Amino acid sequence: MAFSQQINWKQLITGMVIGGIIGLGIISMFVFGVDNPKPEWGANWRIRPLILTPLVAAMGGAAFYLTPFLNPKSNFIRVVLYAFSVLAFVVALWIGIVLGLDGTMWN
Repeated sequence: MAFSQQINWKQLITGMVIGGIIGLGIISMFVFGVDNPKPEWGANWRIRPLILTPLVAAMGGAAFYLTPFLNPKSNFIRVVLYAFSVLAFVVALWIGIVLGLDGTMWN
């Protein structure tokens, strides 16, 4: 499998923005759902998860965008690659949530 296309930077950035928005939406449910944060978390504990999780989810969005560039010959391989890219996005999102909430809600 070789790369058969040129990267369209606008579409790549769009995929990354979509991934980042998904990450921001999910982490916002956790972060803004806390009514009484623990005092040991500090005053600005929300900044880390709200920055880190969307960045990591954007990398997962980039992985999803780059999947068609492998250009497999078989439709079965294409389906497997898309399933793998969805799994990679979910894992990236999960890792971003864990890294963002480490030391606060994920302790």
